[in-house]
Formats: sequence, structure tokens, C-alpha cells
Amino acid sequence: MSEQNRDARPLAPAAQRTYPTVRAVSFADVNEAWTQGLRDFRAAPAYGLVFGGIYAAGGIVVVLGATALGLGYLAYPLAAAFALIGPFAAVGLYEVSRRQEAGLSLSWHAVLGAIFNRRNVRLVWMGLITVLFFIAWICLVRVLVVIFLGTHTFPTLDDFLVALTLTSNGLWFLVLGHAVGAILSIALFSLSFVSFPLLLDRDIDVVTAMLTSVRAVMASPVVATGWAIIVVLLLMVAGLSI
Repeated sequence: MSEQNRDARPLAPAAQRTYPTVRAVSFADVNEAWTQGLRDFRAAPAYGLVFGGIYAAGGIVVVLGATALGLGYLAYPLAAAFALIGPFAAVGLYEVSRRQEAGLSLSWHAVLGAIFNRRNVRLVWMGLITVLFFIAWICLVRVLVVIFLGTHTFPTLDDFLVALTLTSNGLWFLVLGHAVGAILSIALFSLSFVSFPLLLDRDIDVVTAMLTSVRAVMASPVVATGWAIIVVLLLMVAGLSI
């Protein structure tokens, strides 16, 4: 079926909503995904470098912007929360891989056109959900700062680190802050585990994509957890290199 016909297919009504079949995956499947991802990158490295560079630059701008505004104490939670929008930032890479696998033409016009196609407005809604999680995390951090460290500002990041590590309230802030971050991360990870590539590949709505993603995590909890840990470790290494 041509890409034009695929784009023209109407969405199924909510009353007739059908859910994609979810199968358990193994670490062998993860290794295969790594292999195919590396293959796709080697075949078209420019796309990976550009999309990855934009994502990295966005994270740097967010952290430097907070520091410039005197909110240096938010640098760490901002950097951690920025990882939440990673799946949304990777939509372009999903489309590149999809087109390569389907044997479709590969160009910037084709890739960006598929992403911003009116049919794919659902990707925007899914992206907004990830951004809302990001905003929620930062707002909760600000609330916890006020509760445990007061309303005064910290002239430097060193002053904030001293308050965090040498006071009981600071330690409580660290514990609860990481707990809140973990809860939000697990929730969004479950909702976006396969949502974005699913929305690119299938004519389904956002709710169905998110529910299918949660089902996929529940079907393979060990593998999903291992994948999440790998992603976190890679992001940490990337952050340290900056």
C-alpha cells in the first residue's frame, strides 16, 4: 500500500477501537534493536547527528538559561527532567528507520513532511503530554525547595549544594525530590515506551497508543526496566562529557 493511501485511511471510531497485539520481548530483541539502529545510523548518519545535536543543544540551553536567570539550583532537576522529552525528540529518528525499513525515499523533506503531516497531529498531542510531565517535575521541585529550604534565593550553585548536603532539610529535599522524579519518570516511560513509533506506524489515537505502551511494559517488565536503565546511564555519560 502506498504511503498516500496509508495517510488517507480514516481513524477508527472510539466505539470500534482495537488495540494492537502486544507480545513479550527479550533482551535478544533489545540487542537486535541496537543492531538495526546502528545499521540505520550508518546508512544515514546525517539524520542521527542533526536530531541528536538539536536535542543536546536544547538541554544545554535550558540549563544555561536557568543559570543565567539566577536559578542555578534548578540545573540538575532541569537536566534530569529534560530526559523525559527524549522520546518526543527521537520522532525524527523513528521516521528515518521506518522509511528505511519500508524502502521509502529518504530525504529531509520526506522525513519532516511525515512528522508534521496533519494526519500526525497526534504526535503533537503526545509531545505535549511529555512536555507537561517536564513542567510538572520542575514545578514540584520549586514547591519542594520552598517547603524544605525556604523562599530565600541561593547566590551560587555552591551555596545551594551546601544547603542540600549539610542540612537535614536539604537531605529530605533530596530524598523526596528523587522520589517524585522517579514516579514521574516511571509513569511517562510507561506511557511513551512505544507510543511515538506506534503513532507513526499505525492509524490509532493517542489514548490507544499510551495504553498499548503501558501494556507493552507490563508484558516485559524486566526488559523494559533494563532498557530504561541503559537509557539513563547513556544520558549520564553524555551529560558528563559536556
